[in-house]
Amino acid sequence: MNKLKLLLAAGAAAALVLATAAAAGTNLSIVAYSTPKPVMAKIIQAYQATSQGSGVSFTQSYGPSTNQAKAVAAGQPADLVFLSTGDDVNLLVDAGLVDQNWSHQSYNGIAANTVVVFAVRNGNPKHIKSWADLVKPGVQVVTPNPFSSGSAKWNILAAYGAERRLGKTDKQATAYVEQLFRHVVSQDTSGSNATNTFLSGKGDVLITYESEAINARLQGKNIQYVIPRQTMLIQLPVAVLKGSANKDAANSFIRFMKGVQAQELFAQYGFRPVNPQVAKEGSVVKEFPARPGIFKIDDKYIGGWRQADKVWFDLKSGRMVQIEQAVGGPTSG
Repeated sequence: MNKLKLLLAAGAAAALVLATAAAAGTNLSIVAYSTPKPVMAKIIQAYQATSQGSGVSFTQSYGPSTNQAKAVAAGQPADLVFLSTGDDVNLLVDAGLVDQNWSHQSYNGIAANTVVVFAVRNGNPKHIKSWADLVKPGVQVVTPNPFSSGSAKWNILAAYGAERRLGKTDKQATAYVEQLFRHVVSQDTSGSNATNTFLSGKGDVLITYESEAINARLQGKNIQYVIPRQTMLIQLPVAVLKGSANKDAANSFIRFMKGVQAQELFAQYGFRPVNPQVAKEGSVVKEFPARPGIFKIDDKYIGGWRQADKVWFDLKSGRMVQIEQAVGGPTSG
């Protein structure tokens, strides 16, 4: 029996050595949207300090979410993607690059959450509190281009969904989105670029992520924000590419992203944790204000990403093409 135990222990040790050796030769390629770049640097550093991540190197690419997904679909190398919308992951599903059941993973395939907020000028001189305030005379709005940026899509669906939940009809809520875009003075390619435009002095209000606003503060930028009563929960998906030669390492890293240590780092950088242990009992003391009107992408008025993409963002028949044409905005990324 002792001999058997010794053989089993030796086998386990050998397996560990082989796994560590394999990990040491692994380079994981991450393609992500722009906002999480600072926190991902910390998460990667923390992962590399673990036994699973020891010796693993990373190649990273950050940019506008939809453009990043299109680049991967066109052949940009990636082992995993961390994007700002499920719509962009579905683009890769349709290209045959991501498993269609990606949302069946832990926490529905989501690595972190945030919400739609309004960044305002110091002291909020325009008294911006609600969606109705954004379409008052003289108010200038900054929001990204929905054909390149995932955050722009969230902003549009949040605006529409807020109006529906306030009792407006589909027609009235769609008309509100068009009215809102008549107040838009800049549509940058990404949420981060839109933040830079706003911080440079353009516009009275920036529609953005809570995490983006908090990240700007952490970088020493003077930015204030308001969470509207009716707002949208932004769910940020992560997925492994089916053709990845490093699937095991990629899945290991994703598990780490959703674990306590990485989730605490997400919270420090303004992202709402998906891990309930961190959200309720984590060592990071971070309070994220709740709102009674927070709704999700599967809200009955929106119907999930497939429906939203068909209704709002289809390049031929989507409502946003028609709205952008009406206001003289962009109709492509």
